[in-house]
Amino acid sequence: MPPRLLRAVALTVVLALVPLAAIRAASADEPPLLLAADRLTYDSALDVVTAVGHVEIEHGGRILRAERVSYDVRRDIVRAEGNVAVLEPSGEVAFADQVELSDKLRQGFITGIRILLTDNSRIAATGAQRFADERTILGKAVYSACAVCRDDPTPLWQIKAVRVIHDKAHQRIDYEDAFLEFFGVPVAYTPYFSHPDPTVKRKSGFLAPSYGSSSQLGLRFELPYYFALAPHRDATLTPVLTSREGPVLLGEYRERFRAGLLEARGSITRPGRRDANNAEVSGHDTRGHIDAFGRFDFDERWRWGFDAQRTTDDTYLRRYDISNAQTLQSRLFLEGFDDRSYSLVDAFAFQGLREQDDPGDTPVIAPEVSHHLVGEPDAWGGRLDVAANLLVIERTESTDSRRISLGGTWRLPFVAPLGDVYALTASVRGDGYFVDEVRTSADPTVDAEDGFAGRLAPRLALDWRFPFIREWRGIRQVVEPIASFVLAPYGGNPDRIPNEDSLAFEFDDTNLFEHDRFPGLDRVEGGPRLTYGVRLGAYTAAGANANAMFGQTLRRRADSTFADKTGLEDKRSDFVGRISIAPNEYFDLINRFRLDRDTLVVRRNEVRLSAGPPSLRLDLGYVVLDRELTADGLVSREELLAVGRAQLARFWWGQASTRQDLGEQGGTLHYGVGVGYEDECFIFSTELVRRFTEDRDLKPSTSLVIRARLKNLG
Repeated sequence: MPPRLLRAVALTVVLALVPLAAIRAASADEPPLLLAADRLTYDSALDVVTAVGHVEIEHGGRILRAERVSYDVRRDIVRAEGNVAVLEPSGEVAFADQVELSDKLRQGFITGIRILLTDNSRIAATGAQRFADERTILGKAVYSACAVCRDDPTPLWQIKAVRVIHDKAHQRIDYEDAFLEFFGVPVAYTPYFSHPDPTVKRKSGFLAPSYGSSSQLGLRFELPYYFALAPHRDATLTPVLTSREGPVLLGEYRERFRAGLLEARGSITRPGRRDANNAEVSGHDTRGHIDAFGRFDFDERWRWGFDAQRTTDDTYLRRYDISNAQTLQSRLFLEGFDDRSYSLVDAFAFQGLREQDDPGDTPVIAPEVSHHLVGEPDAWGGRLDVAANLLVIERTESTDSRRISLGGTWRLPFVAPLGDVYALTASVRGDGYFVDEVRTSADPTVDAEDGFAGRLAPRLALDWRFPFIREWRGIRQVVEPIASFVLAPYGGNPDRIPNEDSLAFEFDDTNLFEHDRFPGLDRVEGGPRLTYGVRLGAYTAAGANANAMFGQTLRRRADSTFADKTGLEDKRSDFVGRISIAPNEYFDLINRFRLDRDTLVVRRNEVRLSAGPPSLRLDLGYVVLDRELTADGLVSREELLAVGRAQLARFWWGQASTRQDLGEQGGTLHYGVGVGYEDECFIFSTELVRRFTEDRDLKPSTSLVIRARLKNLG
């Protein structure tokens, strides 16, 4: 039975309590009582008040109906009988054959209880007895959240108990000799179990278990235990038993403060030791992880926080299905917000989980200090922005870098009489570096260099766009030619300045019109250049839309800053563009692409498609990169991700997913299939997943997960 049993029983107990108590001793503070009946009599000899025939009593939003209601004043006994029903203000309805209460309505008997809760779950019992010590005992009680058919009154599942005790003083509901039945067949029995009643929002106790199996861990069983430590603090410990790797202990702690919050998750285990081929060897290893974060306010403008992510070894998180992360990041920061400024002090530490990651080359950033100031508009309508940055990067075995940067940008937008829009931007930035062990040559025999390096990077830019808009048959059409001219000196990237924050460069439609396309400060884009393109769009009032963008950059001479095959290494860049089509809620297509400047061959193509109604939905993701768009280690890539979900029947659904590496050395990376059932009272799902990842002791694996939950229970 569910914890809502308390409220349901309470409804039945008060079937006649409030109305007849009001007859007995009305109070000026109580709401008025409305009584309707075919006949109302008072026996002065017996001192009994009786209402007969279609009795309906309304009091405080609660409605009581019965064929007969009587109140024996001398013996202080209330009786209601004949199709007794009560409708609570919350919408819950309780039915009973007969109610008899005494001792100022604190104890008595109720027969034939039937309760319909607001979530459509149902409770029935042959009878109930209420005691003055706030205990209510129900005999032969049945609970189910399942709807039943007229032709087949047996619910999908139900719980039967010989006796159910609700202890209101201790806010608990206890069950004795309880059976769980599916389709009327008992499948589980327990002599006793207990849970808090609905008045308790949080209570320590066991949570629902979960089950699983994988080719790496074997059978898996989890049984979480929840600790309600305080209204603002809780914790969960989850022992995990695996047949091949032994026990694992997962933990979670959460706390809210007046000015912040803290959450921490972690795990620890001590399995048998394995070598690089996943073969067992003698001894044991302690393995585990921590993942925590905190955010705390000093006042309305300043706050600090941290993120802590560490693991004992590279493959632990993936082997135990905790995370697929390839890099863990720990952070400590302080930030401040003002009306027109933002300040940030950061410190980072990283842990690479790939086999090729070298801890000696992994940087520690301590600190990075940034400040941004946005000025007030001046007399011409322009605005001055100032940015400053200080960065310290340390490594144990390779390049160390200290950087200080200061820059300012003045931007003046204006609209011409014809409606075309201009923006004039002037900026200058100065960077100073003090470095250790910077390699200025690809030749390993050449010694690394130390010392100071600096640069000054001025830039002047003029942006122009001319949107043309017209309405045609309810469709708003937009054609907008765009151009951007940037004037900057060549160079600006001496060999002694290391590239720490601009490695992940990608030339695409999102940065086509940026004045400096590098994401960080270590690289600047130099030389005069003209970028041109066009945006097209069509929009309807109903929300349908289609838009596209296409453009290219022209230079007087090539910029050697950009690596080969990045699309910007020549005087003419590759063409980049985007097409987006969303005619309705059942179709959404985005295609981002890059075409070779000479042959128009696709060098980068990313397609995201979502199609179909909710009952049959398909999501596709396809990406082709001629070469990985970074300055170092260029690698081609072609990948497909497909996810489909179908509503097989009213309560049944199925889904399938796959991820494919379509390159020459590729293959299937992942696939999964699942099926599930969900109705008003029961959830069931099963999923089969096959992963082909192979990394040291992490081998291709197959896992099967089965989940089942009885709704509204506990």
